[in-house]
Amino acid sequence: MARRGRAGRREISPDGKYQSKHLQMFINKMMIGGKKSTAERIVYSALSRMEEQAGRPALDIFDQAMRNATPAVEVKPRRVGGATYQVPVDIRAERRVSLAMRWLVRSARARRGRSMAEKLAGELMDASTGQGATVKRREDTHRMAEANRAFVHYRW
Repeated sequence: MARRGRAGRREISPDGKYQSKHLQMFINKMMIGGKKSTAERIVYSALSRMEEQAGRPALDIFDQAMRNATPAVEVKPRRVGGATYQVPVDIRAERRVSLAMRWLVRSARARRGRSMAEKLAGELMDASTGQGATVKRREDTHRMAEANRAFVHYRW
């Protein structure tokens, strides 16, 4: 157990172009090896590509994709009397956002496409319309939690 108190949450400053904290968090999730300028370039080019295709503001599409990708419940394994049960639990708000961003980045990287900006734009567009691998993952998580609802009394 730690001897000192818990580390405090760092305040994230909004991104430079759209002044959005969620977008800055997403850029940080996209970053590999500390290359923030590369991650910013990829995300901003993906957003401009989405704006051209959809004809709506890119931040609206991003927010809609985040809403469609954000899970409400997840399952956690609990060991009770020699058996392990998948117990559905509600998710904290910070973890919901973090999971949605992580899933969006992972799905975009797994897509087929020419550049990372194109893959990210495609995944965000799909997620904003309720399709794509990220939304499917959220639905699978919700379905698993619903199937294991009988074990909810093991939650603590």
